[in-house]
Amino acid sequence: MRTFCAWAAVLLVLTGCHTAEPDLTEYASGPAEVPLEILGEMDEATREALIGEPKYVALTFDDGPRPGTTDRLLDGLLERDAAATFFVIGEQVRGNEALLRRMAAEGHQIGNHTYSHVRLLKMEKDAVVEEVHKAEVTLEAAVGKRDFWLRPPYGGIDAARAAQIRTPMVYWSVDPQDWKLLDAGKVVEAVTGCVQPGDIILLHDFYPTSVDAALEIVDRLQGAGYTFVTVEELFRIQGVEPQPGTLYARPGKVRELP
Repeated sequence: MRTFCAWAAVLLVLTGCHTAEPDLTEYASGPAEVPLEILGEMDEATREALIGEPKYVALTFDDGPRPGTTDRLLDGLLERDAAATFFVIGEQVRGNEALLRRMAAEGHQIGNHTYSHVRLLKMEKDAVVEEVHKAEVTLEAAVGKRDFWLRPPYGGIDAARAAQIRTPMVYWSVDPQDWKLLDAGKVVEAVTGCVQPGDIILLHDFYPTSVDAALEIVDRLQGAGYTFVTVEELFRIQGVEPQPGTLYARPGKVRELP
């Protein structure tokens, strides 16, 4: 319906005609295609605006949940109809179960960021399994059984330890180092200045400045035609089947492990 109305409006501009409002009854359901003869008369920018590929991006948050920041972030995402993925530390769950249930109810993806945010590369392999499993059990108690994809703390894991992980693992392709900058404006510019469709953006819902930056990023990128989806949705949209124990920087781009 929106597509038909868009090319109809362009046709009026091109012809200089002003007609009575058309009968749109037959277009009440189902997608409408722009006729080729009209597309041929449009400039390239107009054609792209009408039939260009959708631009999807995944916003991800580490180290939460945290009262006062995560709930404010959820409020802002809900207002903007934007989905995100939260990689949760198991130790942060106790007392914040309501925040996790809200994430799940509002369509966000919940991921595993280990139980105590330890460097997995420094742990024995059996201890790595226990650290991940303990967080998984804690998350299940809060929101029920589901696939909790893993983001290793600091993005660090090797092939031997990754072989024991039973879910896909998520790295990132855009990292503005919001934890270091602690400046919303600089974080916004760092992300919007380099983001591309299909990117996975790393932020932290632990810092007020990061929440401010995240909502401004959503506003700017939505204005540029981006749609915010979960990491799981991003893989599905791009037709990539994620594999357990594989660390992805973005769909289709695997991060090599030592």
